[in-house]
Amino acid sequence: MKVKVLIIVAFATLSTLVSKADEGMWLLQLMQQQNSIDMMKKQGLKLDASAIYNPNGVSLKDAVGIFGGGCTGEIISPNGLVLTNHHCGYGAIQAHSSVEHDYLTDGFWAATLADELPNERLSFRFVHRIVDITDLVNEQIKNGEVTEVNSLTRPYLNKLAQDELAKSDLNGKPGIVAQALPFYAGNKFYLIYYKVYTDVRMVAAPPSSIGKFGGETDNWMWPRHTCDFSVFRIYADKNGEPADYSPENVPLSTPQYLKISIKGLNEDDYAMILGFPGSTSRYLTESEVTERMVTTNQARIDMRTIRLNVLRDVMAASDKTRIQYASKFAGSSNYWKNSIGMNQAIADNKVLEAKAEVEKQFNVFAANKPEYQGVVSGINAIIKRRMPVYRQYYYINEALQGAIEFGSPFQVMDEMKKALVQKDNAKVEELKGQLKQVFAQIHNKDYDHEVDRKVAKAMIPGLAKALSTNELPSFYQTIARDFKGNTDAYVDNLYNNSIFANEANFNKFLKKPTVKAIDKDPATAYSRSKNEKLQEVAARYTQLSEGIDLLHKAFIRGLDEMKLPTPSYPDANFTMRLTYGNVKSYDPKDGVHYKYYTTGDGVLQKEDPTNPEFVVPAKLKELLQQHDFGRYAMADGSLPACFLTTNDITGGNSGSPVMNDNGELIGIAFDGNWESLSGDINFDDNLQRCIAVDIRYVLFVIDKLGGAQRLINEMTIIEN
Repeated sequence: MKVKVLIIVAFATLSTLVSKADEGMWLLQLMQQQNSIDMMKKQGLKLDASAIYNPNGVSLKDAVGIFGGGCTGEIISPNGLVLTNHHCGYGAIQAHSSVEHDYLTDGFWAATLADELPNERLSFRFVHRIVDITDLVNEQIKNGEVTEVNSLTRPYLNKLAQDELAKSDLNGKPGIVAQALPFYAGNKFYLIYYKVYTDVRMVAAPPSSIGKFGGETDNWMWPRHTCDFSVFRIYADKNGEPADYSPENVPLSTPQYLKISIKGLNEDDYAMILGFPGSTSRYLTESEVTERMVTTNQARIDMRTIRLNVLRDVMAASDKTRIQYASKFAGSSNYWKNSIGMNQAIADNKVLEAKAEVEKQFNVFAANKPEYQGVVSGINAIIKRRMPVYRQYYYINEALQGAIEFGSPFQVMDEMKKALVQKDNAKVEELKGQLKQVFAQIHNKDYDHEVDRKVAKAMIPGLAKALSTNELPSFYQTIARDFKGNTDAYVDNLYNNSIFANEANFNKFLKKPTVKAIDKDPATAYSRSKNEKLQEVAARYTQLSEGIDLLHKAFIRGLDEMKLPTPSYPDANFTMRLTYGNVKSYDPKDGVHYKYYTTGDGVLQKEDPTNPEFVVPAKLKELLQQHDFGRYAMADGSLPACFLTTNDITGGNSGSPVMNDNGELIGIAFDGNWESLSGDINFDDNLQRCIAVDIRYVLFVIDKLGGAQRLINEMTIIEN
């Protein structure tokens, strides 16, 4: 396809033909242009647009931010108190846990500010400013400073962000970082300035039996009874500016925080979410959806099943191992089950058929528009060529990079070998220091060499069953040649005899490093083999994918024109979005109706003391049986647990605030329902549901079970 600079179309104004009112992850900066604020008011919103997003003042936007590296959090007090999901704070909770202080099992409630626990590498970032840089990027394309293809690449966008930051009034301000991103597949570009706080402390977390109630069984399912929350606090220096942890830091004084409503919910009530959805692919072709199913999804299903089966056994046998691997297991199992559900939902919801119909309509639309002719067939031809390579890459990556942790820094070892040959003693000593850091990173407190050995013994033959012999890394030839095909013997040699296998081996090498020892090291050979294969396959994938980015850019621009004058929204890319809808029940299949809420009664009904996923702590059970719910009860005296809305969310929205028509907090989004797991690809208004924990359940647990009245006193709670 001939490459030319594309003129940006005006994206979509409102018409009377608005469809699927609940669909859409909307950009706050386009609310007025796309008239989405009018659509929200028709749904029941009572706020003006400036109360949600005000580029020149304080708004709800300033009470929501990115928690850690992949979740959303909201400010719920003027003193920097942050609410997010339990599973979002899980890594921090696990990091502070030990057999002696098992906060995963027992929960954690800081009695005073002094008891709040600092966390390494945990941050909270606020959106400070959003700038449209579409004209700037297009001007650079026009002037030949960047090609249209390279304008979509990370190196170019990173440099552009840094250049713009350096020229802005924010340059040198504490905590300010900039990120440039394409939207609508590169038909628009925005520069987002964030203010990042790096002193974030753990304040409260319920026991995992409450925060993860239902475990894997209930994950992505309804009805739910999980009180999925944790509480943190942002600290700053005395001037309120971002600063690394210091005992001198103080709670951040926040200009905007969410008020909390415990007035209750009814079906069809307005519901709104602000958050950072991670990634959607709503504009894929039929062939691309098929590719997703057989590559990414199936690789996750097959390879993670192997690892999770090993981890379940070892975690059940040891409290120490359970704590060490709790966060790893949770992270792996979440999208393992998501991939299973997505593949099933794609089939059940006839997503492939829906995509085929869109392509048919697009081709009719493109018949008299040369710029769009051949776009779909071009995409499909690329997918057909690259799909086997994409599948190979994902299987190897899931098995050897994602599941097996042990290995060698083979590139550093190559440098060491070179320094030894050249007798560069100064360089040898420098590299010894690097290797010490690597050894400490491998053998960290959450790594068990024997557990990883068991994973490797299961995973290496599992990968061999998934791929053909010529698709595997070269170390499989070593297994066949030197170990007569005995994978267990190969793994034992790797985990027993490698330089990095244990402290004795490592110290022996450091005492007298030799070229011979490096050449014989099984971990160095293994790591080089797997990485060379991944690099080789990635290069082939990139080559076979050439041209697809510009085809997508044209396809999405064409789809937008097809839909005019209805508004359009871009795929999620972990930037702040607004989604609106209603509290709503649903009917997943014939004869089945799910109401829009659950209660504490369901916790007791699900209780199973023999199943760790459904254990009910004694104190919670007592409170539930006594109906000691205080002001958090529903009108009929029940304790609300979770509820459903039609909000359009995905991964990254975990921890997002669910707000009512006045912008008051009514719940925390934490999951989606099983029937709509194809929603990242194709939104279904009848089935798509966001699962949220009712804020009244959260407050009940903080107050009645945690006894953390000091936290309740910080919040502004609206009862009537």
